[in-house]
Amino acid sequence: MPKSPSNTGLFIAMLVIGSWAVSIILLMRWHFSFANPLVYLFVLIQMHLYTGLFITAHDAMHGTVSPNRALNNLTGYICTFLYASFWYPQLYTKHHQHHNHVHTADDPDYHEGGFWSWYVRFIRNYLSVWQVVVMALLFNILKLWVPQPNLIMFWVVPSLLSTLQLFYFGTYQPHKGEHDNQYFARSQRRNHVLAFLSCYFFGYHYEHHDSPGIPWWKLWRAPQSSERGDF
Repeated sequence: MPKSPSNTGLFIAMLVIGSWAVSIILLMRWHFSFANPLVYLFVLIQMHLYTGLFITAHDAMHGTVSPNRALNNLTGYICTFLYASFWYPQLYTKHHQHHNHVHTADDPDYHEGGFWSWYVRFIRNYLSVWQVVVMALLFNILKLWVPQPNLIMFWVVPSLLSTLQLFYFGTYQPHKGEHDNQYFARSQRRNHVLAFLSCYFFGYHYEHHDSPGIPWWKLWRAPQSSERGDF
């Protein structure tokens, strides 16, 4: 009897989206003080949940959220919009360009400069004027009901920090420098706790390029290759 398609990926996606939603709703109404150290802990937690939104959208780009294509793509649209009003089809196209032309002039994620110049190019390559306009409108609408410090600390700041997290562990460290493998990629040293906390196992980047059909929550089980390097 043929095995039924699994919806585990959709459940994981709903868990990530739900965790982000519950967290941000609670934090929007929290009366905090900058002297309270919990503020900075919650910023980091919210940053990690933002990263989870993007990683979930990334799984949708590889069709691993749901065997139902409509549900898979809808999840991608929702996650990219919640993350920072990104347009999912644009990210989809550019991400597959990265996989198909890795470490070449046609790779939208690759740059030969240093960390900051590469990061700025990376952000400019994905950011659009319309996206900035939508985010500005949302900010000004939300501040009618939400205290502005809450919006800045738990909506704006974690999203910006998340771009650094994704860039450093998912692009810069895996692809910088020279490589001696077909994917021009290296991986984090194996430590599953640190790999999850740093970027949802996406630091196991050689493994991702070698098997892009493996969702983030299974990457820790991907076999290691002798061809990959570590960072």
